[in-house]
Amino acid sequence: MRWSSLLLSATTFWGAVNAGIDPWQSPEYKYIFQYPLPIPPVLPPSTTYTNTSTGKTIDFYEINIQAFDKQTYPNLGVTSYVGYNGIAPGPTLKMTKGREAVVRFVNSYNRPSSIHLHGSYSRTPFDGWAEDVTNPGQYKDYYYPNAQPVRTLWYHDHAIGITAVNAYFGQAGFYILEDQAVSDKLKLPTGDYDIPLMLASKQFLPSGKLLSPENERVSLYGDVNTVNGQPWPYLNVENRKYKFRLLDASISRSYSLYLVADSAPNTKIPFTVVGADAGYLDHPVVTSTLDIAMAERYEIVIDFDKYKNQNLTLKNARDFQTNPDYPATDRVLRFVVGDKVSSSEGNGDIASHLGDLAIPPSRTTIDQEFTFERTNGEWLINGIGFENIKNRVVAYPPQGKVQRWRLINKSGGWSHPIHIHLIDFQVVKRSGSGRSGVMPYEAAALKDVVYLGTNEEVEVIANFAPWSGVYMFHCHNLVHEDHDMMAAFNVSQVDLSTFGYPEKVSFNDPMAPLFRAKSFSGTDLNQVRDVLLPYFQNIDAYPDADSVLKALDDYYKNPPSTSKTTTSSSASTVVTVPTSSTLVTSTTKKSTTTTSSAATSTTCNSGGKGKSTC
Repeated sequence: MRWSSLLLSATTFWGAVNAGIDPWQSPEYKYIFQYPLPIPPVLPPSTTYTNTSTGKTIDFYEINIQAFDKQTYPNLGVTSYVGYNGIAPGPTLKMTKGREAVVRFVNSYNRPSSIHLHGSYSRTPFDGWAEDVTNPGQYKDYYYPNAQPVRTLWYHDHAIGITAVNAYFGQAGFYILEDQAVSDKLKLPTGDYDIPLMLASKQFLPSGKLLSPENERVSLYGDVNTVNGQPWPYLNVENRKYKFRLLDASISRSYSLYLVADSAPNTKIPFTVVGADAGYLDHPVVTSTLDIAMAERYEIVIDFDKYKNQNLTLKNARDFQTNPDYPATDRVLRFVVGDKVSSSEGNGDIASHLGDLAIPPSRTTIDQEFTFERTNGEWLINGIGFENIKNRVVAYPPQGKVQRWRLINKSGGWSHPIHIHLIDFQVVKRSGSGRSGVMPYEAAALKDVVYLGTNEEVEVIANFAPWSGVYMFHCHNLVHEDHDMMAAFNVSQVDLSTFGYPEKVSFNDPMAPLFRAKSFSGTDLNQVRDVLLPYFQNIDAYPDADSVLKALDDYYKNPPSTSKTTTSSSASTVVTVPTSSTLVTSTTKKSTTTTSSAATSTTCNSGGKGKSTC
């Protein structure tokens, strides 16, 4: 029996190789579906401030970037990670729409870090500009609006040149924006029936340590699928509806997911897509396959009612785009379905209309065209990389104007998930690859990442609002981003002072010294509550976005005869910023990398590059 088993294994192995399935690159993982799915803990705020005059509330959180060890392979040594609060994924931040937040990130590791809240229209100093790093021994306070439609966001590293390494070793976590009124209206699964799933493919060394992507220049696809940090876990579920928040946090691997019962592995089970990057879809979309690329988020509802006491498996299609196939990369997660339901809340029919999307006005003119390509070993956008400081700002959309961008991939050898910071966009066209155009779940959504597959062209439309300033866009294959497929766009500022929105502080420069990282000597929560949080509220970084959009519309309908010129220089702004011990004027020096010259914001009336399009 032993020899026949070995012969069968060998036959299976060589058959897989011949079928285009590569052998294990990591040590073979022999514990598939034997360990439970971990759920990242929810981090409570450390303190809260409420303005008694306005009623506005702002919460404060503190997260420590630190190294830790964890057992990944039961039969090998421990794996070294670097995560938020010593776990990976990091703690989940659950936010209530309308309550702002300041999140302090303290760097207790030996590499620089920069934090991007992916999916938030944060002002540029809090958006995670790649050169706005927090060095070891420093902290930075990130100020977030939490005012957009409810959605699944995530926070992750964005440090220049080492984003792939930092994110791969664990610097990523969920950030979920909720609104009780929306939950009450839609009656979708909540609480224990609303589960975040962070997918990330890894590659391990014989010791059980991670293979680092530091010296990788093409892609690190990985051959070990992890979910919430656990290779191939299982999840016990009741025979009812669940909502899953899917995030592909891999640095290079994309997925084409489908669901089967183990008793009928060739029959795909339909599920319902209800949300995407920018929140709920206009309407639910039933599908049996879901393509998800790096940094994309989709919220799906699976009904397990028909599958009592059965096992279902979330699988990944072979031969999808440029992803190499390995022996077990076709499996992701097992659901073990029970036969008892402890709550019927959120278990009813899914509403036919989910969200009122802020669809941008139709536009047929192509305003920008960007080709994502590899040239002489470098990953570039229109021949420009982020290290090309003088030329890396490649677009100047005026604040509050709609533009249509065409994204091009002429290669059959690689694909690119493209992330545009600040905005939610509509995917309006896909052609060239043989994929069936815009996917129905894309067409019903607003997005901030679009998967640009092999030999594809994709067109997106967005309103470049509500804020002005310099933001990044890039490939979210993080190996490509680091080497050097990232550029910037400058949302040219409109002077809205005559419309009731004078700006107390300029937020156009992502490297504004006022908001840079500072040396960390501890956190005084009394000082945070009584000084720091009122300070952030008083700088008026986040006026009501809908009102700003209306003011922008009014501006273009009836522009004032004169308009002030605004630049991104923060040096001329006389404002004090609270440190961890007292109120002092910020003295943090600018990065040694020249950035401000490339990150200078213009106004629509200043004679800058944005003028001709206002």
